[in-house]
Amino acid sequence: MHFDLSEELVAVRDLAREFAEKEIAPTAVKDDREHIFRKDLVAKMGEVGFYGCVFPEEYGGTQLGFVALALISEEIARVHSAIRVYINMQAGPALTLLKAGSEEQKRKWIPPLICGERIGCFAITEPDAGSDVAAMRATAVRNGDGYVLNGTKSWISNATVADVGVVFAYTDRSQKHHGMSAFFVELNRPGVSHRDLDKMGTHASPTGELTFENFHIPRENLIGREGEGFKLCMWHLNHTRLGCAAGALGVARAAKEAAISYANEREQFGQKIGQFQMIQDLIAQMIVNEEAARLLVYRAAALADQHRPNNLETSIAKYSAAETAAFNADAALKILGAYGYSTEFPVERYLRDAKSYQIVEGSSNIQKLIIAQDALGYKKANR
Repeated sequence: MHFDLSEELVAVRDLAREFAEKEIAPTAVKDDREHIFRKDLVAKMGEVGFYGCVFPEEYGGTQLGFVALALISEEIARVHSAIRVYINMQAGPALTLLKAGSEEQKRKWIPPLICGERIGCFAITEPDAGSDVAAMRATAVRNGDGYVLNGTKSWISNATVADVGVVFAYTDRSQKHHGMSAFFVELNRPGVSHRDLDKMGTHASPTGELTFENFHIPRENLIGREGEGFKLCMWHLNHTRLGCAAGALGVARAAKEAAISYANEREQFGQKIGQFQMIQDLIAQMIVNEEAARLLVYRAAALADQHRPNNLETSIAKYSAAETAAFNADAALKILGAYGYSTEFPVERYLRDAKSYQIVEGSSNIQKLIIAQDALGYKKANR
């Protein structure tokens, strides 16, 4: 066992760090305040291969692996967490196609997604179906040469800007979750409306609602077979969950760095505030939590690269990293005091963005259920 990154992975990490500092950092404050979706950055990250790490070269990928994708996600999120979401929105739908799509679907849709030519999304959540995925109400009914989709998807990242995406719906509700199917859809066609939803953080990553009314899906856009949607959805979430965990790690790191920098500059009562033990206590906790989360995230990614089951390890990593991001951001705000609360400093953005990681791609409570039920033997995560 060793913990060293290969030269290739170090190069990937350094490239992502340089890209984030040069291309993302200069406008991060403006993009967040003005809720600007950076379509240009989607394309630029596609050009340098950030979305293609886990895809074969035949589809335009680099085959660098999930550890590389985690490193990239961490570096991007450290500078601006909202931009990290773009990675999941491009690679996520493409991964679903890679897993279960036909060869025609893979060759048609994966390349434009991972090069950033087409903006992607995936639509699972509904107004009454969040953690309980099987409670979704959207239906896709066979009709002639395809399906007719009806239903509303809510809290969907990229809902208002996406060109294409993966949508999950019931093709046979009588079969319960075994009657769910997955489709790849083009979202710039009649029958779908888009509505923006405002939120607390990640403002440069638009979130919204998709309403499908008699929306026609060609038969060839079914991913896999009818009834495989729930299983494919769980597989999909396990992989996008890993990207979220890496993003949370980036936010945790940014908050820690901001706290340490401020503690070494700010003076009160005749000394640097870093000299006070209560400040040292917070910083020590931030460092330990972050380092522990990093090892867990990298372990889950390494297992994915080895094609070994990692559902449990990914849930552990996601839970740890999400809670660490929230703790570190809150601790940094305490250390910076009024300056942490001020919008002139990035710490308040870290806190707002960190909270999303406790919710998206499976909430912290869902991760705890997965972890505990596996330990108790009720439901094995890596079966």
